[in-house]
Amino acid sequence: MEERRGVLYVVATPIGNLGDLSERARKTLTDVDLIAAEDTRQTRHLLEHCAINTRLTAYHDHNEARAAAGLIETLESGRSVALVCDAGTPLISDPGYDLVAAARAKGLSVVPIPGANAAICALSAAGLPSDRFLFLGFPPRTSAARRAWTQTFAREPGTLVFYESGRRAAATLTDLAAVLGETRRAVVARELTKRFETFLFGTARELAGRLETDDEQRLGELVILVEGWQDPGGADQAEQERVLRILAADLPLRQAAGLTARLTGGRKNDLYRMGLDLGLGAGERDP
Repeated sequence: MEERRGVLYVVATPIGNLGDLSERARKTLTDVDLIAAEDTRQTRHLLEHCAINTRLTAYHDHNEARAAAGLIETLESGRSVALVCDAGTPLISDPGYDLVAAARAKGLSVVPIPGANAAICALSAAGLPSDRFLFLGFPPRTSAARRAWTQTFAREPGTLVFYESGRRAAATLTDLAAVLGETRRAVVARELTKRFETFLFGTARELAGRLETDDEQRLGELVILVEGWQDPGGADQAEQERVLRILAADLPLRQAAGLTARLTGGRKNDLYRMGLDLGLGAGERDP
């Protein structure tokens, strides 16, 4: 008879309102042999609320490789494991990749139990385009690294979605405005599904100012959403690039961008950024 092997369940938990735990998730957490939790204290609060007594073990960023090996042994012995993070869906800017990848490599069953996710929750109510979006996790912690990071997706047409600590959010929004420009719409979502759920709307620069002057809006972790890049108006992008390349061969990039804007109907700032992306402005920086 074939030896029974356990199942790894990837279980989404509430991001704030405990009433958002699905009945299927509740049953799974009750029935499994072990729950691997990012923070056992946080998860114990949820389990006590639901009168669930399943045994807990720690699985987090600092022990991920070692803990994953032990959990794989547990699964191979025929016992089932539920993976949870502090809030929301595991692996989405939370631990879990090593465990899921190892389980798949061993041919073990991995079953998702869907539920809350802060990024999708914010996107669904932000009022920005949702047909295409790019989730970016957490930004780098220093301004120089954030600006370089932002430059890599400056011309992504989908809505940009990422998480940020409240204490760094204003600085991050300022860096976004410096790289992406002053006109893109942005949204800051905080306390999602909780009593004081808030959505703030404006440009990245405006929202940076709002957060700098309002301590309450910097509490906890935030979801920041930014409108995607839009193709400059006037001539099509290929024609703008052709003209810009010709002019930039003999002129400083800022001057070439201005002339290209006049010739094609595009926007000077967008064309200047295009030139930087194309490597036409070596040594030039935004003021």
